[in-house]
Amino acid sequence: MLTQTIDTSTVEFLVDRATAAPSMHNAQPWQFRYIRSRGTLQLRMDPARAMPVADLAHRALHLGCGAALFNLRVAAAHAGLAPHIELLPDAADPELLADITFTPHPVADDRLAALYPAVALRRTSREPFTGGSVSEALRDGLAGAAVAEGARLAFLGDWQVHSVLALVQEAGERVAADPEVQAETERWTRAGTGDRQHEGIPAYAFGPRRYTGRAPVRDFVPRSGTGERRRAVFEQHPCLAVLGTRRDRPVDWLDAGQALERVLLEATLDGLSTALDSQALEWPELRWAVRDPLTAMGHAQMLIRFGYGPETPATPRRPLRDVLEYV
Repeated sequence: MLTQTIDTSTVEFLVDRATAAPSMHNAQPWQFRYIRSRGTLQLRMDPARAMPVADLAHRALHLGCGAALFNLRVAAAHAGLAPHIELLPDAADPELLADITFTPHPVADDRLAALYPAVALRRTSREPFTGGSVSEALRDGLAGAAVAEGARLAFLGDWQVHSVLALVQEAGERVAADPEVQAETERWTRAGTGDRQHEGIPAYAFGPRRYTGRAPVRDFVPRSGTGERRRAVFEQHPCLAVLGTRRDRPVDWLDAGQALERVLLEATLDGLSTALDSQALEWPELRWAVRDPLTAMGHAQMLIRFGYGPETPATPRRPLRDVLEYV
């Protein structure tokens, strides 16, 4: 297949937009490599940013990299480019997640290009939402966004919400009692000073402590943290959905990451706030119980909370020099 070489400024534009994606604890576990001789942009995992305790199989790492890949597709469409993507192209190189080439005379995907404004606006919110209902039309549109990427998004009914929240609570209790998980989490929740200012979850993004309400809210304050934090009332009836896939291989995790980001960008354009919660999915037996047995979803990949909330600031991103190399 003929490929089109893209210039340095275009490569940097695409990678810059890709890295606006969410990732577990904002570890940003991606690395990009542009091979000039082949006109190929590679997406690679960065094992130094893995979570060997909470994410031993690298499932969440693949989700984050898949989300970055979807952002790159959106940016390419915005730039009038049509990428050709091969997932996991080399079985002997598991750190290579995708090869991306660009064909001559491309026809950009207008549906993807329409999502471009949301790339810079999307946030993971840890603030309370108003409790206003998300309309059936918006829910259907978000479910369709997941299907477009080969995944499923199931909005939970009242009894399912009750069941899933119980699993989230149990996961939180397990995290609190596990010093290894605590230490790993703290590694990524001290950004904002020194050489970690471009990664992790900074204190301003922790959100308030829950005073009351039933929305799942993960507390990222380190055990050694001091000082008072504000408390807030969260939703009593949170709008929750489970994103899942039929199978559970690395390629499915990458597809799930792309579906996740497509859903989040669509939600952003719809004026919705979104929050991600993976606590219950970090424990295999709890993750199995989160899935929706009434759908074709065999494996839960992410729990998403939707609603209407305040604007929140962006979390930091690593500079391009740290995530992009040319060979």
